[in-house]
Amino acid sequence: MEDHDESYKKFFSFPEMVEDLLRGFVREEWIEKLDFSTLERVNGSYVTDTFRQRHDDVVWRVCWGEEWLYVYILIEFQSEVDEFMALRIMTYIGLLYQDIIKEKLPLKDKLLPPVLPIVLYNGGSRWTAAEDVGDLIVPLKGGLEKYRPHVSYLLIDEGRYATSELAELHNLVAALFRLENSCDLPSVRTVIENLIEWLKHPEQKELRSAFTRWIYKVFIQIRFPKENIPEIHDLEEARTMLSQTVAKWPEQWKKEGREDGLKKGREEGREEGREEGREVMTNLVIRQIERKFGPLNESDRQRICEAQESTLIEWAERLITASALEEIFKH
Repeated sequence: MEDHDESYKKFFSFPEMVEDLLRGFVREEWIEKLDFSTLERVNGSYVTDTFRQRHDDVVWRVCWGEEWLYVYILIEFQSEVDEFMALRIMTYIGLLYQDIIKEKLPLKDKLLPPVLPIVLYNGGSRWTAAEDVGDLIVPLKGGLEKYRPHVSYLLIDEGRYATSELAELHNLVAALFRLENSCDLPSVRTVIENLIEWLKHPEQKELRSAFTRWIYKVFIQIRFPKENIPEIHDLEEARTMLSQTVAKWPEQWKKEGREDGLKKGREEGREEGREEGREVMTNLVIRQIERKFGPLNESDRQRICEAQESTLIEWAERLITASALEEIFKH
């Protein structure tokens, strides 16, 4: 997962990826007014009052007319939704502004520049957290409403985009999302063929290598962990491997699966039979004891349910002659 996280952050160190993220997934008219030729990376490390640093943030700025617009990209890989993400975003934006002031960057009319906070989420469950910090605070009344803070972020939840929707975009970020969500080899090969065409220029060599490393480290090694796969160094090699080597694995797995399945089925069948027999015996012992001595307390019932099969047999034999419940459970 560290390879996954780091490679994702690496992607958004390329201006092409940031531009495609904004053009393809921030569907607002003002995006067309951005001068993407001015995109430049900004320091993403901030020191808080408790001296904890943030090194993972991806921050860019781009000209919006005569103003700078800061784009703050927080990549979220948690398996669970962070219900307080809006609060985190408010804190991070405050740290960014403090850094701008500390560095004495030029401010037009002494006003701070606008910030577009983006949460890029690729967890399995859909995002349900509040997207404005104001929604995390008890509603204020009696004239106090104006003191309730409002800081929103733009959510890009990868899992919400249909494959057909992503396929329509001539977009590097959409290609990454398609690779992330693909479950079949033909779809992956199609995406790789698109990337080969889109990243054919010499100046795109580094970004092409980033996609190659991601496909090898994340898509192939994580999804096929049992296979001994030689490292690939180019998208062409990735396409060839997927077309020739990886395509043969399903048939091999089917054969191995049939053989393993038969063996496992026999073992599971025996185990299932033993478990069913033990359950029948447990219920029988409980019923017979309660008929003779009355309802069991929860502790004794639990004791019977957790007993081994040999112990249940011994207790059933004692039940025939026992005059008190203690005689059945005696050591």
